[in-house]
Amino acid sequence: QVQLVESGGGSVQAGGSLGLSCAVSGVTIYKACMGWFRQAPGKEREGVASIYGGGWNNYADSVKGRFTISQDNAKNTVYLQMNSLKPEDTAMYYCAYSSRPVWNGRDCNLRSDFGSWGQGTQVTVSS
Repeated sequence: QVQLVESGGGSVQAGGSLGLSCAVSGVTIYKACMGWFRQAPGKEREGVASIYGGGWNNYADSVKGRFTISQDNAKNTVYLQMNSLKPEDTAMYYCAYSSRPVWNGRDCNLRSDFGSWGQGTQVTVSS
């Protein structure tokens, strides 16, 4: 059974930074399609970043250049470093795993079928 546990959320002023962690159990992330998503109140969930094999990364246009997704295979943990945060980044952030086979790194992206989700961690950015 795959379990995803997020941590690292909190409150920060605009322009600040936060780092999120997603501890994964039940699957090895080395060759897994992992992603970060977020959902603000009253809005649909949106993809933020995805990663496969440590080298295939995809980002939503709204976070490119500010957010960085990475993974530590030894710790089986996925990270999201968020810099230059804006009030519009305020949301619940979720870690996700896709069990669909990945034949090419491009197959792992924000449109992948993510079936396992963490409980979420809140990020609040004040102006």
